[in-house]
Amino acid sequence: MAKASSKNSAKAGKKKGTGLTGFFKDERFRLFISFLLLGFAFLLLISQLSYLFTWKTDQSFDWKSSWSNTGVIVDNWAGKTGALLAKTTINKWFGIASCAFPFLIALLGLRLMRVRIPHYAKILISTLVSILIFSIWMGFIFRTSIALGAGPGGRHGYYMNQLLSSLLGRIGTFLLLLITTTGILLFISKSFLKKLRDLVVKYYNLLLHKKSSLFGMKTETPDDGKEEEEADQHEDEGSQGEEGPMQEDEDEHGFTAEYLTEEEAPEEEQFTVRSTRPEEPAEEDDDPLGLTIEDPQVEEEQGAGQMPLEDYDPKLDLSSFKLPPIDLLEQHEANNQTVTKEELLSNKNKIVETLGHYKIQIDKIKATIGPTVTLYEIVPAPGVRISKIKNLEDDIALNLSALGIRIIAPIPGRGTIGIEVPNQTPEIVSMRSLLISKKYQESDFELAIALGKTISNETYVFDLAKMPHLLVAGATGQGKSVGLNAIIASLLYRKHPSQLKFVLIDPKKVELTLYSSIENHYLAKIPDTDESIITDTQKVIYTLNSLTIEMDQRYDLLKKAQVRNIKEYNRKFIKRTLNPENGHRYMPYIVVIIDEFADLIMTAGREVETPLARLAQLARAIGIHLVIATQRPTTNIITGVIKANFPARIAFRVTSMIDSRTILDTPGANQLIGRGDLLFAPGSDLIRLQCAFIDIPELERITGYIGNQRGFPTPYYLPEYVDENSGDGLMDVDLTKKDSLFNDAARLVVAHQQGSTSLIQRKFSIGYNRAGRIVDQLEAAGIVGPFEGSKARQVLFPDEYRLEQYLKSLDD
Repeated sequence: MAKASSKNSAKAGKKKGTGLTGFFKDERFRLFISFLLLGFAFLLLISQLSYLFTWKTDQSFDWKSSWSNTGVIVDNWAGKTGALLAKTTINKWFGIASCAFPFLIALLGLRLMRVRIPHYAKILISTLVSILIFSIWMGFIFRTSIALGAGPGGRHGYYMNQLLSSLLGRIGTFLLLLITTTGILLFISKSFLKKLRDLVVKYYNLLLHKKSSLFGMKTETPDDGKEEEEADQHEDEGSQGEEGPMQEDEDEHGFTAEYLTEEEAPEEEQFTVRSTRPEEPAEEDDDPLGLTIEDPQVEEEQGAGQMPLEDYDPKLDLSSFKLPPIDLLEQHEANNQTVTKEELLSNKNKIVETLGHYKIQIDKIKATIGPTVTLYEIVPAPGVRISKIKNLEDDIALNLSALGIRIIAPIPGRGTIGIEVPNQTPEIVSMRSLLISKKYQESDFELAIALGKTISNETYVFDLAKMPHLLVAGATGQGKSVGLNAIIASLLYRKHPSQLKFVLIDPKKVELTLYSSIENHYLAKIPDTDESIITDTQKVIYTLNSLTIEMDQRYDLLKKAQVRNIKEYNRKFIKRTLNPENGHRYMPYIVVIIDEFADLIMTAGREVETPLARLAQLARAIGIHLVIATQRPTTNIITGVIKANFPARIAFRVTSMIDSRTILDTPGANQLIGRGDLLFAPGSDLIRLQCAFIDIPELERITGYIGNQRGFPTPYYLPEYVDENSGDGLMDVDLTKKDSLFNDAARLVVAHQQGSTSLIQRKFSIGYNRAGRIVDQLEAAGIVGPFEGSKARQVLFPDEYRLEQYLKSLDD
């Protein structure tokens, strides 16, 4: 009771002793300043509006001689104060452009009220720059006007116009202002860039046409309207019997609509064109957008006078999507207590005393305070054997009354011996503090993950793409699930949904359910699966095998593109040097999270381990990365095959040295203190970290923020997988109950000579489940062959004539 009362009194004293700094940080003071700014903004606005009508009287007002003279009357609606404010801002400063100042002051007031203002910095900078440029424009246009005192541009506009005119002349000043204004608009508005480019292309083509006519040449400038009409007719001829209006939209915009800006493409079309698997060759038609691709024949078909297209933007389908704001996370460090000087001196003396009992002399000792432990670095006297200090772990822990210490002998690269001693009051490392850190914000990693803070209180960020897979182990309640959530949150704060997909496998069925609300944004799954979080063991097997098919398909695309990894491939696709008509597509990264690997091994065994080993060995180059977690790091769970392909490992506190050796190949994880204390082995080195803490309410806010935004129409579907041991699956197909699109689908696959579920799904705008049933019916009818993994099904009819005869026989 005495200790509790003393702590409370200390806290109360600390709060009272905040002084002037505490007053300025008080929320009430911020609110008071906010109201002052809003009131001043309103007063300034009224003063300026009045000055536009009463400037002749207001500008002659002399505040030095007339301020306290009650006999002097001004016409300004805000009195003498208003006349002074308006005269200063409009007459002496920037003229009419000064009317933007009340807007900026009001924004600042709202900002202090903690009102979230999107793109605040951009609005502030663009408005200030616009004030300067607009003032000069007014001075240029009304250079001889004395309206408002110094003209509509104020004194700034007048004097700047005089200076520029003397240096460049009127024409030069006009060109400089025009170029500067155009540059500012390019940075402020994305749509202005497109309109400007379209205007240049239009007049360039018009000039080219006139020049060709002048010299009697027969060169024709392609007309956009005719080109689209011819493309539509060509599409209609190549796909007979397909559905009407929906099919026209699909043919016309099938993939090329991804290259339209948000203003051009209707909202529903932006949803329907996302490609989640390799595109099958479409009908041979002229690309209405003139893609720059590797096919020479298509290059010849492009107009000689066409302008090159801008880079492909994978974010275009969800161009309005916003990453979660940092305000959704909490600052948990507010209640942290730092290590006191008395604690440091006490531990130092006890270490020196303990070593002295065994006649070990120390030349130097220093302490580095971390969030969970303090590292005491000692330099032993010459002649002292390191192994002698290493064997005193238990004795030092006994004298310090610590939960457990860890001795690093020696510390690599320093020439000292490290003794890690747990702090009496461990700190909480919040996820917010890591995500706002400079190291995370400025990192150029493909898959940047802010894991925690080091023993020297530095934010630790690593690139999952370079690991390339991660093995996580730890006993129950030691922070393993929180660590997985920190990994996921780090990626959600950096990657757009078009750039990243998660495959979440949760045999415990309760750990990852929070992420089901972002299914259509970030999650990937196999077709015919209702749940976005995979919990059924059989579905896990199918998903892992489906990922191996996805891996094979991606390697085939890398081979065709003549690149070595996903980064080079996506760079070429963005530059439009890969043709989508040849099956190429933008590849998002896929991160597979498995929360309880031990349960899968116990229930499925090699059925899980085999595809997992294949992915671990080969999937790095094509952007598929695995994060596997288990609370039982035993040798029958983490086998040699798994360990060999997971060089990066995270160990939270485990119960025995054997478990530590299993996960890290060295002891140490058994000496951790728990609650997020971990050892990270990115290679041969061991790094001690305090894992970031992110609470369930924070995750709910993040997933809710993402889930409330517009997403893709479906999750990212992985390729279909058919279990070879489950039979042909055709016994349940009843050809007397064929789908209404059966005949049209048969004609489609024969015309393309490629039997693919995704082709039918895309062309007829139907769901994946229905398209899959149609393919099963086509296989049962003998029109397409059986499933062949990553390859498209073989089509058994060479032409449509034989197919039509066969379809008639089926109908009879």
